[in-house]
Amino acid sequence: MQTTRFVLEQQEIPTHWYNVVADMPNPPSPPLGPDGNVVSPEQMLAIFPGPLLEQEMSAERWIPIPEEVREIYRLWRPSPLIRAVRLEQALGTPAKLYYKNEGVSPAGSHKPNTAVPQAFYNHMVGIRRLTTETGAGQWGSSMAFAGQMYGIDVRVFMVKVSYEQKPFRRSMMQAWGAEVLSSPTTLTKAGRDILAAHPDSDGSLGVAISEAVEEAAGRPDTNYCLGSVLNHVLLHQTIIGLEAKKQFALAGDWPDVIFGPCGGGSSFGGIALPFLADKAAGKTPNLRLVAVEPTSCPTLTKGAYAYDYGDASGYTPIMKMYTLGHDFMPPGIHAGGLRYHGDSPLISQLVHEGLMEAIAVPQVATFEAGVLFAKAEGIIPAPESCHAIRAAIDEALRCKATGEPKTILFNLTGHGHFDMASYDRYFSGKLEDFDYPAEAIKESLAHLPKV
Repeated sequence: MQTTRFVLEQQEIPTHWYNVVADMPNPPSPPLGPDGNVVSPEQMLAIFPGPLLEQEMSAERWIPIPEEVREIYRLWRPSPLIRAVRLEQALGTPAKLYYKNEGVSPAGSHKPNTAVPQAFYNHMVGIRRLTTETGAGQWGSSMAFAGQMYGIDVRVFMVKVSYEQKPFRRSMMQAWGAEVLSSPTTLTKAGRDILAAHPDSDGSLGVAISEAVEEAAGRPDTNYCLGSVLNHVLLHQTIIGLEAKKQFALAGDWPDVIFGPCGGGSSFGGIALPFLADKAAGKTPNLRLVAVEPTSCPTLTKGAYAYDYGDASGYTPIMKMYTLGHDFMPPGIHAGGLRYHGDSPLISQLVHEGLMEAIAVPQVATFEAGVLFAKAEGIIPAPESCHAIRAAIDEALRCKATGEPKTILFNLTGHGHFDMASYDRYFSGKLEDFDYPAEAIKESLAHLPKV
């Protein structure tokens, strides 16, 4: 009988996170303030605890995972690596398809991998209240869960279009004790300014970040947590790829290409960065690491590599990344976690330097792939995950055409149990593709900060 499920024991949960900065050929560009000077740690302490800032700025290859964090990780980790044999058979491909199932966490996605340590480090320094943003709701629910683990109050600014599309994600956050607000709100200057200019705004991650940062910066009892983009977030997510490497050793196999959905970079970075270490060392020079984004919000594939704000209102430091412009409002696609104007500075630099790749796929094709995956493997994937599945299926079909038996790995970042309204629109023929908004992006890029 063929083994298709590769599972580690709890004691095999990694003891350290992997920091890719140690193996990058060039040091990352530092974040800047509005004055063009490098942001100091003292400035960032207004919204982040010291231990997280140390990780954000670290160039150490291995960062220890506190035992208190590993204890909570044990609720769902290690997550399984699955060989998708039934999907291979459905496609008639000689390729081998594997996926890392991050949907087994309490929140149903990969996001608790960083939510738990962020809550832990804030708890360490005495913070009892946190603000954050969320797009699809996976990060907000993860932060609500993590806050509950440490007795911390959490306020979530949820992007309006997702707030309305995904009511049960809201219910999840409330079940873990969080307060959820539809962003933009009238509670912050950032929200009021957006509503004054765009009364019917669907919101965006950039706007929600502005609101959460503004509130955290204005209250001494409150810190801010971010679910993607920053170095320490990607650091925590590397537990995915570190486990996957152990599991491929069990399988007696190794990937030729790795796909991950990419909005801010946390899920893609989580699975890809630990494998980049081997590529950087020359062990796997032909390994392809491919970020997959929506064609309607094509940050890595159509954006400018430049310094820009991480939020819509200019409250965050200026970071060097691929960006569509901080005031770009992405179309209201159902993969809410991928509706972000920028991308992780680390992922952006690695793509810019040719160590990683990026592709964009349209919305309807991703749902087609998600349904095919569900029929073959039984798991209904989150819309974000469908982007990686689409790319993996397309690669497998190319192998079918060429006869090449590649090994393909993709990150199944979460289940779609609370995204069925999106699938309903797909089944009823109401789901639509959004064209690349060239003029809107051109206008937004004209507003990049002058650095």
